[in-house]
Formats: sequence, structure tokens, C-alpha cells
Amino acid sequence: MEKIIYMDNAATSWPKPEATITAMVAYAQAVGANPGRSGHRLSVDAGRVVLDTRESVAELFGVRNLLRVAFTKNATEALNIAIRGLLKPGDHVITSGMEHNSVMRPLRTIEKRGVELSIVPCSPAGELDPDDVRRQIKGNTRAIYLTHASNVTGTIMPVSEVGKIARDRGIVFCVDAAQTAGVIPIDVKAMAIDLLAFTGHKSLFGPQGTGGLYLADGLEKKIDPIMTGGTGSRSESEEQPEFLPDRYESGTPNTIGIAGLGAGVRFIRSVGIETIRKKEMSLAAMLMAGLQSMPEVTLYGCGDATRQTAVVSFTISGMSPSEVSMILDEQYSIMSRPGLQCAPAAHRTIGTFSGGTVRLSLGYFLEEDDIRTALSAVDRIIHTKKGAAR
Repeated sequence: MEKIIYMDNAATSWPKPEATITAMVAYAQAVGANPGRSGHRLSVDAGRVVLDTRESVAELFGVRNLLRVAFTKNATEALNIAIRGLLKPGDHVITSGMEHNSVMRPLRTIEKRGVELSIVPCSPAGELDPDDVRRQIKGNTRAIYLTHASNVTGTIMPVSEVGKIARDRGIVFCVDAAQTAGVIPIDVKAMAIDLLAFTGHKSLFGPQGTGGLYLADGLEKKIDPIMTGGTGSRSESEEQPEFLPDRYESGTPNTIGIAGLGAGVRFIRSVGIETIRKKEMSLAAMLMAGLQSMPEVTLYGCGDATRQTAVVSFTISGMSPSEVSMILDEQYSIMSRPGLQCAPAAHRTIGTFSGGTVRLSLGYFLEEDDIRTALSAVDRIIHTKKGAAR
């Protein structure tokens, strides 16, 4: 069987730990019921699966009350709740120039409805100066939305510093942890995070269709749900429950996915998030060093594996990112992501709009031999292009 070298983990992680798959199969075979909707034993077992995963996620993020973690189908849904549910006409909101469209599109939507938006510029390497955020604060600033790490360059943002600024001024601080949950330690209290949006299918090693939102104490009274309906609780009332997590969990949940997510989080805790981070940093440093040695390659971001996730974006002179990505796939079985990666603001910041980059995003299950193969492939692509140009 042909070996695939999967370097698109920033989009979704693959392969998954065996524990994730086993948990989902076990749920399908032995449980399968709707949690919280019935009183029979299988429904109770399904509810226990959801509760156990909620507890595991809460522990991973330093959340003391597990009920403050509401499950969603992805980080995008969580961010829409955090943005569209909170902000009202007349509010002012701050974000950065490195955001994914999961932040930018909801913000642009409510901007048309009377919310004022300030976008703080970042450096060409994608770095943010917290003082630039401080300078944008006004009397009507309601919230700050910030990615924890860019999905384009991997640049890790100064979340703790911005969180302190927001807390000192009484401003709601929301962090998009889609790229960091499971690979960078997160403690919501220590980092002064009020809202944390996360997805399950990336570095948490869960399946697609899972994610969630952590809400600090009292925010459920200020944030409207974007969807209402059956929750299995207070069924006598036609009004949406006001308590967590039910307020944001209408409809039958993706329980089989939540079972997989719980197993993924427990896998992270068994291996150790520091161990995962150390390995990914080592692989990223090796890849960047190899690419930097090629004159035809332009590397984007800070170029320091200790200050970014294992996301590496580059271009090859005279070739489009889509052409390079296609050759990597068809000739070398290396999976990459070309183009704008759903983050046009970030590409404007680093100067790669509108062509984008080739993104190689590494994961825990890759090895050094895979990095050597990728570097060899890029080198061959360059030399083949040179030969064809003669």
C-alpha cells in the first residue's frame, strides 16, 4: 500500500489515535442512544459519555466547573455564539490582522448591523504587539477576539498579555484556540480568557463535527444562543433554558463524535501535552531549516519553532502554490494545503494575497524521515522546474 505523508494537520488531524476510533465504535455498538432525552439505561450511558468528555475537556483547559463547557459542532459555531450572541449595535470590538474567516466573517456580518470593528495590524511575520491592542480600546469597547495561533504562519499570539489588558479594562476576551487546543497548554484563568472556542478534529484528535465553547462565570446571561430548541431539560417550558450548558446545546448532540473527542483528549493527557509540543517543535524546526537552505523558497512567519505551532508556509519562486501542492500530492504522496487557507486577512498581513502559500502543517504522528522526504520532494520540484525552464 502506498504510504501517504499527511501534512495538512492544521485543517484536520490524521491519523487519529486508535483510542479515538475504538471509543466511537464502542459507542455505536454498545450505547447508541440519545443522551438526556430518555430515562432508560442506554440513554443514561450516553449521558455519561458526554459528561466524561466534558470533564476531560474542562480539566485540559483549567476550567473548574465542567458545566461551563458547551459542546458545538466546531470552533466556527462556538465563535458565532461568542460574537453574534454578545455584540449589539453601538458596541466596539477589536481583533487582529491574522484572523481566520471563522472570526472575520461573523465580525463583518455584525459590522453591517452597527458594531464598530477595529483590526490591529500585525508584523509581516504575523506577530502582534499587545500595546497596539491597548491603543485601540475605547469607552464602548465590548470585546477582543484573538486567534491563539495563526493557521497560516503558526505564529503564537501574546494571549496572556492581551488577556490581562482586557481584564484590567473590564472587556470580554475571546480566544480562538482552533490551532492550539491540545498542543499548546491553555489555562483559561491564568490567561484571563473569558471565552475559549475550540475544535475537536485538529490537535485534540477527535472526529470532525465536534468542538465547544468555554464561558466564564455570568457570560451566559449576556450571550444569546444562536440556535434554540430541545435540550432534554425543562421540557415543560417553551422558553430556552438559561443555565449552562443547555442554553447552547439545542438538538441531539453528536454523541458518537463526543465519545471520540473524549478519547482524543485522554490520549493527549496520557502522552503529555509537553511531549506532543516538543516533538512537533523539533519536526517544524527541521523542516524550516531545510526550506531556508533553498534559495528559491520563501518562508513566511517568525521562523522560530518555539514561537509558533508546527505550521510552515512557503512559496517557490516562479510556481503557484496550487501547482506545488498538486505535484507534492500526485508525485510524492505528500498532502499539503495551498492558497489562502480561509484567512485572507493573514495573507494580506504577510504579503501573500491573493496567491497564498503552500502550507505544510505537521502532527504528532509524523517522523523525521517524513520531513526528509518532504524536503527532498521540494528540492526535486525546484530542480525539475529549472530544467524545464532551460
